Amino acid sequence: MGRISHRATVLSCATFLGFAAACTNSPGSTGLEGTPATGGRITVTYRTAPRSFNRYVEARIATELVSRLTQAPLVRLNRVTRDPEPWLAESWHISPDEKTWTLQLRRGVTFSDGAPFTSADVLFSFQAIYDPKNESPLASSVSAGGKPLTARALDDHTVVLTLAEPYGAGVALLDTLPIYPRHKLKAALEAGTFRDAWGPATTPADLVGLGPFVLQEHVPQQRLVFARNPKYWRKDAAGRALPYLDAIEVQVVPEANAEVLRFEAGQVDLMTDQIRAEDVASLGRLRDQGKIALVDLGVSLSPDMLWFNLAHGAAVAKGRTWLQRDELRQAIASAVDRQAVVNTVYLGAAEPVSGPITRGHGDWYVADLAAPELDRARAGALLDRLGLVDRNGDGARDDASGKTAKIAVLTQKGNTTREKLAAVLQDQLRQVGLAIDIVPADTGTLAQRWQAGDYDAILYGFLFDTYEPLMDFWMSSGPFHVWNPGQAKPGTVWESEIDDLMRRQVTSSNTVERRRLFSAAQRTFAIYRPALYFAAPKITVAMSSRLRGATPAILAPPVLWNAEVLSIGPAGAARK
Repeated sequence: MGRISHRATVLSCATFLGFAAACTNSPGSTGLEGTPATGGRITVTYRTAPRSFNRYVEARIATELVSRLTQAPLVRLNRVTRDPEPWLAESWHISPDEKTWTLQLRRGVTFSDGAPFTSADVLFSFQAIYDPKNESPLASSVSAGGKPLTARALDDHTVVLTLAEPYGAGVALLDTLPIYPRHKLKAALEAGTFRDAWGPATTPADLVGLGPFVLQEHVPQQRLVFARNPKYWRKDAAGRALPYLDAIEVQVVPEANAEVLRFEAGQVDLMTDQIRAEDVASLGRLRDQGKIALVDLGVSLSPDMLWFNLAHGAAVAKGRTWLQRDELRQAIASAVDRQAVVNTVYLGAAEPVSGPITRGHGDWYVADLAAPELDRARAGALLDRLGLVDRNGDGARDDASGKTAKIAVLTQKGNTTREKLAAVLQDQLRQVGLAIDIVPADTGTLAQRWQAGDYDAILYGFLFDTYEPLMDFWMSSGPFHVWNPGQAKPGTVWESEIDDLMRRQVTSSNTVERRRLFSAAQRTFAIYRPALYFAAPKITVAMSSRLRGATPAILAPPVLWNAEVLSIGPAGAARK
């Protein structure tokens, strides 16, 4: 689980690695004017280590980072302009019915081992994600109308994709899929061992790709070193080869306090995660000294959420049917003082929210869908309706059998923001008689228990790197429909209603109609509240002042999305 990238769905109009050199001084850029220097190495921290290097079978954001540094898609989505850009496909033509896309591939492109890139690699990539044995999280993402795309080659440099239905966001869909080397992975696919390919024990030289960097060194759970790919195909506006940097070292630092200490000591150039509200003041002193840059990116697209286990027949609900009732979630929504969450957990650097779509999503945001007002009398009445009342005068509500109505909430150990949020929720829900047990766990344990359905509730957050509505989250069949993922058919009437609205919006090319349909889906979500949201933090990123070419964006990862055009210059003040 950990940081889940929504390359398990569509990355909307902006993606991960770099945009052209001409874009390095676009709005939000911290780069200085002038010719970028070539060479040098930067060090960044990351909270989690990749469990696999195979993005086709692993959805964690750490694997996505490796993929974006070492691989490349057919179409890249610019994170700042939100427009699709030609990448491995240099051009495309869309048929009048919007269901046939003809792509012209770049010529003269080679993989990092020197093998030529052709249409055979594209067809292989589609074959691999759709092979049911691989159980790829990308399969449902790279689809239209709930069905796979059909890929065929007209020649070595022309690919035709056929869609079952039009796709509202167009070729942005293709940014989801990195193109893999057929010559390296065909044998594994044919042998049925593709899920094991490019595991964590893979020799770096075997990780072949079309991206700007190659994996040079991997020390499990400690660090990864990526070196410049000398065969990378892109050049800057002046004709110079990209990337500019010689290397990027990624240090795995699971604990937030340790990460900040390394950054403050000048041991790293970039914290890839957003900085906590409590760190802004101390880091502000370094900013004032010219040693670092702090960039405010606006409101998060990925607020933390509290969801319950709503799977039909869940073992944890046996004898506790109240755990899955709508009234419980509605009561909690009314019992929580969201402004207190903003002030206590985020020190004011956040906004109260009602659901998963925040102001950061732009036009998808429904402004009149306000966060529920604090109403503990209503919360109490809803809990009474469930039969949860204080039967012994101890201040805690009991079920019909006399047992305390206690909810175990799993959350991420070492993530101080989530731990604080859990503590605040525990205190506020105590005021309406609900007992909460906080269960800290590492991300691996969280993932295992979520996937096994072995939990009451989870307080967590997924980094969905998209502005687009996330089909894998909203659809009942989606793998990130977290409260009851992967349903063969909708388990509730309201989920069926949302499914219908989402299918209609994703196939429409009318922007106004798409917004109307998604607004209706959000309103239905707000009635049943399968996941509860309390506050969306304002995102601030911190980087060394010697880092050039950075154009931070709200989508994760906010800085390394343009890694190929990052370079090093003199810092505002010397860093020891």
